[in-house]
Formats: sequence, structure tokens, C-alpha cells
Amino acid sequence: MIRRSIAAVMSLALVAVAVPARPAAAAGIALPAGFSFPLSAASDTQGTFNGTLHILNFAAKDGQLFATGIVTGTLVDENGATSAIVRTVSLPVNTGATTRAAAPASAAAVSCDVLHLDLGPLDLDLLGLVVHLDEVVLDLTAVPGAGNLLGNLLCAITNLLNGGGALTQIAGLLNQVLDLLS
Repeated sequence: MIRRSIAAVMSLALVAVAVPARPAAAAGIALPAGFSFPLSAASDTQGTFNGTLHILNFAAKDGQLFATGIVTGTLVDENGATSAIVRTVSLPVNTGATTRAAAPASAAAVSCDVLHLDLGPLDLDLLGLVVHLDEVVLDLTAVPGAGNLLGNLLCAITNLLNGGGALTQIAGLLNQVLDLLS
């Protein structure tokens, strides 16, 4: 369908070097501050689309970076009928980086570190009973996945505690860049 072709073009536009496009305001549509990319898609059986993707912000969700924006343009279907398009979109951004979960597959590769406790040697004298304990290292690791309720819960909690990780920081930096360019 033409929507899949348009989505593919928009995904490529997000990865490519940004070239400012003609603002949608010139077409009579007032858009909030952001950054625009030209879009075009063509299909022999489904028509053509020419327009603009206006990125409003970036956000991290479920371990993926997303760009949210507004697509405006003109769709000419295979019969020559013209339609004006204005849609809010949220598109995954291809960062080119691989995640730990995408690497080939051991349980440790997709796990979350919950606790690392390292106790040095311990000597106790309990009323004449001498207890010597060498170094104790305790590692708790949660493994998320289907059917791993506790692993899913603990990974979600540890991700809340670390502020969302690097993707949240990247989204924040990209939003600052958008503010500067607007």
C-alpha cells in the first residue's frame, strides 16, 4: 500500500542528513516549532505522495527512539484523484546501533543487572564459636521475556531507577537541537 511506501520514505528521511524543506506554513498550515524534511513516494499501482515531515520532538519508548511529527502533503491516487493529507505520526528512528537484545542470544545478553554485592572476609567470635567467612560476591540478574514475570518486573524497575538510559538522554539532546534550529 502507499502508506507502507510513505512510511519507508519517512524512515529513510530520519536517518539521512537533514535538509530543510519548504515550511508547511507556506501551504496555509500553521505548525509549531520543529524541523522539516521533504517526502515523496511513488507507486505505479497506488499513486504518488509529495509532502513534508515536520518533526516536533523525540522520545524513548520501550527501548526504541521515536520521532513524533506531522506529515502534510498531497496524495494523487492511481486514478488521478487528489487528496490533502495532514497526519500526526510517530516513527521509529534507526540509530544504526545494535542493542544487547539484538545480539545473538544468551540469557546474559538480554538480562538486567539488579544487584552486585561484594563482601570482604568476615571473622566472627560468637561466645567461643569462631566463624571465618571468606569473600562473598552476590550477583542478582533479572532475565526478561515471555513468562518471566519477576524478570520483567525487576528489569522495568531498574530502568526506572536509571532514568531511562542512554536513549532518554539522546532524545533530550535531539530535542535541544530541534529547539536551536527552530
